[in-house]
Amino acid sequence: MPYSPAPDTPLLAVTGDSLVLARRYDARFGPAPEPGPPSAPEPPEPSKPPKAARPPRTARRRANPYARLFAIPGARAFTAGNLLARLPMGMFSVSAVIMIAGSRGSYALAGAVTATGLAATALVAPRTARLVDRYGQARIAVPAAAIAALAALALVLCVRYEAPDWTLFAAYAATATTPNTGGMSRARWAHLHRGATPENAAALHTANSFEQAADELCFMLGPVLAAFLCTAVFPEAGTLTGAVLLLTGVLVFAAQRSTEPPATGRTDAARAPLHSPALAALLAVFLATGAVFGATEVVTLAFADDRGHQAWAGAVLALQAAGSCAAGLLLGTLRPARRVGRRLVLCVAAMSALLALPLLAATAGAPGSAGTLPLLACALLIAGAATAPTMVTGMTLVQRLTPAGRLNEGMTLAVTALLAGIAAGAAAGGWTVEHTDPARGYALPLCAALLALLCAAAGARRFGHDEGPAA
Repeated sequence: MPYSPAPDTPLLAVTGDSLVLARRYDARFGPAPEPGPPSAPEPPEPSKPPKAARPPRTARRRANPYARLFAIPGARAFTAGNLLARLPMGMFSVSAVIMIAGSRGSYALAGAVTATGLAATALVAPRTARLVDRYGQARIAVPAAAIAALAALALVLCVRYEAPDWTLFAAYAATATTPNTGGMSRARWAHLHRGATPENAAALHTANSFEQAADELCFMLGPVLAAFLCTAVFPEAGTLTGAVLLLTGVLVFAAQRSTEPPATGRTDAARAPLHSPALAALLAVFLATGAVFGATEVVTLAFADDRGHQAWAGAVLALQAAGSCAAGLLLGTLRPARRVGRRLVLCVAAMSALLALPLLAATAGAPGSAGTLPLLACALLIAGAATAPTMVTGMTLVQRLTPAGRLNEGMTLAVTALLAGIAAGAAAGGWTVEHTDPARGYALPLCAALLALLCAAAGARRFGHDEGPAA
């Protein structure tokens, strides 16, 4: 490499009989300054404290796990469709009760119709999920949602035109074909972040946390929207709006084919999810956890009515869902657990401990006193913070314990166990508040949480033994 002297290096030049020192001129640095008397050194500039380096916007975006999650092409679109389709899950039962009770004058009939629909869902939903795994989400979810929407329309017509009572049971039972969009969304995240790497495990943990927060949001807003539409517009408005939202959301969700997991074809070769002892033990945890939710809802309604503030019951329950939603979003920013089975036991233990707060708050005041309702609302807000971590951890275990070819079926079984627990908890809560003071009814969700803790502790060894790699 040729040597290139610095611009201030002097050159030697010979002129006649003299040896002259001359400064080099370089066009890159401009002409050399004229020689002159030495100038006084300039005073140094006052030192300024260095500014804190601000990370670029792209770096900040990468640091946010949720921004990184939704940077995947198609993720925002299928999430938007999924939220639209999931909102009616919290609308249909409330809308049906208000519509049927207002038309036929019987809450017993309305409750029996919704209970029949829940039982039909427990039977039909796993089979619908099995078809989704075998033939693909778009091919099964769209016609299943269309059948459910037509069934909701049939229910409205039967109520409107005073059809026999048995038609109400038949129409509402047909809505059991509603696809489990939450499970399908989780299956998409598992497909997008497949592979046993720390990055995929962290992204899937964030996705499961977001999905649980979305569940809480939809179950918090759905009943409020349904009650508003049925009372402020007309009694059938809640059911009709739910049917439109369901069909629209499923169509938008199914249109995002780039993120859809491939169909597995016939899944006879894959082990059925219920044949796994670890997954069976986990479903028992979901069943007991559902009883916590069902009992808490009924007991809170009865407690607020007993204190003369029935109108505030929805707001109190919404606070519990808000606490769970916030905890779910916060959990998504943390590292995923290495031993998910042990974290599930810890989460259920925390839920059991926090559920003692509503019991203490409700029994703090005198019977019939309304002053304990704000205290109860604060207690439920705090207790709700343990719900999302329990559900997120449980769903992560479902994904790891279920064979890849039957992932949607496994998650639908978990949701079905949860719904069955909600029904059982609601029935037990209703019997309890009828025979005792509603404040004492909060002992029921506490007992259900302790039962879930026993099931989780009993299955902890199976969870650790059968747990597969992070998806």
